Amino acid sequence: MEAIVVKNAGSHFLLSKLPDWEPFPAVLRGKVRLERSGATNPVAVGDRVRFELEGEVADPLHPAVIKEVLPRSNYIIRRSTNLSRQSHVIAANLDQALLVVTLFFPEIKLPFLDRLLVTCEVYGVKPVIVLNKMDLCMELAPEQAKAFCSIYRDAGYTVLECSALKGEGIDRLRELCKGRTSLVSGESGVGKSSVIKAMDPSLDPKIGRISTAHLQGKHTTSLYEMYPLSSGGFIVDTPGLRGFGLVDLEKEEISKYFPEMLRVADNCRFIPCTHTHEPGCAVKQALEEGLISPERYNSYLGMLEEDKKFR
Repeated sequence: MEAIVVKNAGSHFLLSKLPDWEPFPAVLRGKVRLERSGATNPVAVGDRVRFELEGEVADPLHPAVIKEVLPRSNYIIRRSTNLSRQSHVIAANLDQALLVVTLFFPEIKLPFLDRLLVTCEVYGVKPVIVLNKMDLCMELAPEQAKAFCSIYRDAGYTVLECSALKGEGIDRLRELCKGRTSLVSGESGVGKSSVIKAMDPSLDPKIGRISTAHLQGKHTTSLYEMYPLSSGGFIVDTPGLRGFGLVDLEKEEISKYFPEMLRVADNCRFIPCTHTHEPGCAVKQALEEGLISPERYNSYLGMLEEDKKFR
């Protein structure tokens, strides 16, 4: 039998046969863990898995056993926080990633956002930038908000302006999520939970809609969890990220995942070109002409220079 992982609580999981929403407990067989040992978590929320039942139905005393993780259509991955040589899959089989950011409280870190965007490009997940707390932006720095939106829209990304507090832009966001599985990610404090609750007031991501009664013992803290939206579609909520390290990406490949650089890179005199010191570089020329923002270019240079996760 097949199902989707809708909650990851360490070594315990909840599965559901989507689109039906009837979560049931499951555990992971050791062999699967060994076969997918390249990541700290061999099973991620959104994974399609094959399972077997030990009894007639799955319950906390007789959880289903995950036997196989089916191939992923895509996923979001980052370098593990504590084990720099290992990676951590955040979620799999996504239609889009909603990257929630704020200009203030907390102050945005563009290199952090750009690493998220590059990872989405690499692993085939459509990113949507959600600029939350627009009420504060318009009160404190409307020109800065306008400049931010211009940078990323000119690069080729969708930027949605919203305020979870005021309800602005929530209808558009809700419509964007209908019929889709959407990851919601970003730094701590940007208002991810508030955005989710504004989209569907019946949800409370901080408490968790899926009952932890299914999960026994110490494995009750949800790290990653999927929620059904009453308006249609599913949301994958994640903890606030403190750092985001790129995984499996060679330095010479990085520029290919900056859409604005990719548009002009074929015009460089030398190929391959690092877009740093070579004469006749079309990317540097586009930078001088204002077609590529210095902020994005500086993020690119940082990725070239650093092989550790950004903090």
